[in-house]
Amino acid sequence: MTAGQQGARLRATAAQVIDAVTSSGRSLDAALADVEEKVAVSDRPLLRLLCYGSLRHHWRLQSWIDGLLSRPLRSRDSAVNALLAVGLYQLGETRIPDHAVVSETVEAARFLGRPKLAPLVNAVLRRALRDRIFENDPSNDEAAYDHPRWLIDALAVDWPDDWKDIVAANNARAPMWLRVNPAHGTAADYCARLAARGIEATLLPAAPQAVRLGAPQPVDTLPGFADGHVSVQDGAAQLAAPWLLDGLSGRVLDACAAPGGKSGHLLELGGDRIDLICIDNDATRLEAVAANLRRLAVEATPLCADASDPENWWDGVPFNGILLDAPCSASGVIRRHPDIKLLRRASDIGELARRQAAMVAALWGLLAPGGRLLYVTCSVLAAENDEVIAQFLEANRDARENNVLQNNNIRDLMRDKACGFQILPGTKDLDGFYFACLEKVS
Repeated sequence: MTAGQQGARLRATAAQVIDAVTSSGRSLDAALADVEEKVAVSDRPLLRLLCYGSLRHHWRLQSWIDGLLSRPLRSRDSAVNALLAVGLYQLGETRIPDHAVVSETVEAARFLGRPKLAPLVNAVLRRALRDRIFENDPSNDEAAYDHPRWLIDALAVDWPDDWKDIVAANNARAPMWLRVNPAHGTAADYCARLAARGIEATLLPAAPQAVRLGAPQPVDTLPGFADGHVSVQDGAAQLAAPWLLDGLSGRVLDACAAPGGKSGHLLELGGDRIDLICIDNDATRLEAVAANLRRLAVEATPLCADASDPENWWDGVPFNGILLDAPCSASGVIRRHPDIKLLRRASDIGELARRQAAMVAALWGLLAPGGRLLYVTCSVLAAENDEVIAQFLEANRDARENNVLQNNNIRDLMRDKACGFQILPGTKDLDGFYFACLEKVS
């Protein structure tokens, strides 16, 4: 197979992945997992660039496609529509030479089993270049901000002064953050190890184990990764474990623990002074928790269990600390998962809020008097965050919020909410996270 044919096959694969998300509602991670092993290792970075970029700019690309086609493609040709998005993304957002983009994207139509549409793909891409559509103003707000209308409106209501910054951060490429295991040195020590390999990195004062890489790296190139010296975890997510464990010991529950990043962090910090139970209602995802803990050489008790239904798994012994990383819209981590913008619906938010409220209420009964529950989401929407906590506090007189932050470095990252604190995506290049610390009145 020639280099041009290999490039065409790769673009066809990217179109299939994008079509699986836009037409079939699959997650980007799942769709990529289906095909990535069939792609040469050297080609995988480009495949991910095309898939992530085309989904990140879905609305702008689709507006261009609609303007360039005389009539929409048939639903059975949805993969070709995705291929047009891949082609336009390359022309508008990458440095790949135009002639290579056009020739290999046109040839990709044949790999998709649509050779009769190859001339159409060619005409659309060449017209886009001729008409310089990339310099045109977007046709509507969805195209201008590359977000669905419902999410633009929701962000504008909750964050009237910040929503444009939020959508801009969502549309940026996410950095790679690491968490250094204190058993193997400090974050500064690890930066020196990276520098010895020519890898640039910086620290985050609010999270003493956090390291931000200047450019993403394959984990197998990170010194000590296989031996648990370091883990991949966003800097904002690294605030949860020390917040929960501040002055706390004994029995601790990590609810909704998968894939185990926060579980590992709890054990790195808590060591022998905590007894950690990790639950998740997905057995497959629970295996990922176990794998992460094995790599770190730490131990916990895993349980396949539903956090909202403790009667079926709780042994009756109270917990001194509970970390509830609640299922949410993930609206704070869109830059890592651009498919969220396509897969989430406005109607999802109310159902998620009800589920979150049910989990807080169910787990509260498992908390010992004087104990602490840290509620965490990677959402920026009030309906899933401070509104859930405010309603809980109003209904439970034995609950109070502890709104004391550990240091001023953390406060510099946070926005005060009616209840709890919010980090907005892009703040110090972090993901968007919400935190509320609740204590049971003794």
